[in-house]
Amino acid sequence: MVAVGVTFSARLLRLLRRVSIAYFHDLLVSLCFLYNHLIPRTIHLFSSSKGPTSDLTSIHIWTPLLHRRSKPSVVLIHGFGGDAKWQWRTQIGALSRFFNLYIPDLIFFGNSRSDSPNRSVRFQAQCIAQAMKQLGVKRYNVVGISYGGFVAYRMGSDVATEEVEKIVLLTSGVGMSEERMRELVQREGRDVRDILCPKNPEDLRLLVRRSMYRPPVWMPDFYLRDFIKAKYMDHRKERIELLEDLLKHGAGVSPLPVLSQETLLLWGDHDQVFPVDFGHDLHRHLGKISSLEIIKDAGHALQLEQPQQVNRHIRHFLLPPHHIK
Repeated sequence: MVAVGVTFSARLLRLLRRVSIAYFHDLLVSLCFLYNHLIPRTIHLFSSSKGPTSDLTSIHIWTPLLHRRSKPSVVLIHGFGGDAKWQWRTQIGALSRFFNLYIPDLIFFGNSRSDSPNRSVRFQAQCIAQAMKQLGVKRYNVVGISYGGFVAYRMGSDVATEEVEKIVLLTSGVGMSEERMRELVQREGRDVRDILCPKNPEDLRLLVRRSMYRPPVWMPDFYLRDFIKAKYMDHRKERIELLEDLLKHGAGVSPLPVLSQETLLLWGDHDQVFPVDFGHDLHRHLGKISSLEIIKDAGHALQLEQPQQVNRHIRHFLLPPHHIK
């Protein structure tokens, strides 16, 4: 019986190596989005001065099948480690009941593309704001994690000040000094571009371990290679350029303005990317208009490790009291 079990396991592993598990998993996530009444759309952006530029920039975004005016609208902006589907998959079921969710891929992630040479955080913010305008959504809240938090901050501070109502920032190092940024990069002891834009299983394994307090125990090389091929190889050059701009310019505005919108800061207590003291610094910078919540037993990817707590905090912050169940 033991020999039979070993043989079966070996055959199963050989089969898994032949099948693109990452693409299959991606399909399941897409089906989950569709199940929650979200549909994928491609928005071609237009320039007010030059007319249509549909061949230059397009935003891929998941939108509600039916926009309901009785629900607040929320834009979920992902971070550097993956696209919209993978980073927000644990939020859509809990949040789509209460909000009109708009979940875009940032430029050069997922299926969003641009021929523009601009790699700034502000450009990302402008693209999302323009996509929301073309969708006809006049007022909305923004939730951004990590790199997405930088983008959300720029939307609230100057790109879409009138449109953005409230802001939720998850473990985002926006506002940190150039010195702190250099310290973080040097602490890794290796090129951060290889970690955030992995080319081999060990790089991706390190990214997962840096991002999670309790990373998966089993991360086989064949699956990681498949995932890299599916998620990290397209537009790698452009993503590295985005990262280099972020490391050099941060949010792209100095001194960092104080937001006018109410802001909720969420942080994992074991964050190894942007430690908790970054959250306290940002909270002090924003003042009374902000609040800080520390999520226990969570790292940088707190929305994946503690989704129930994160979802509850988002609901309580963005919903009117009589709408909270």
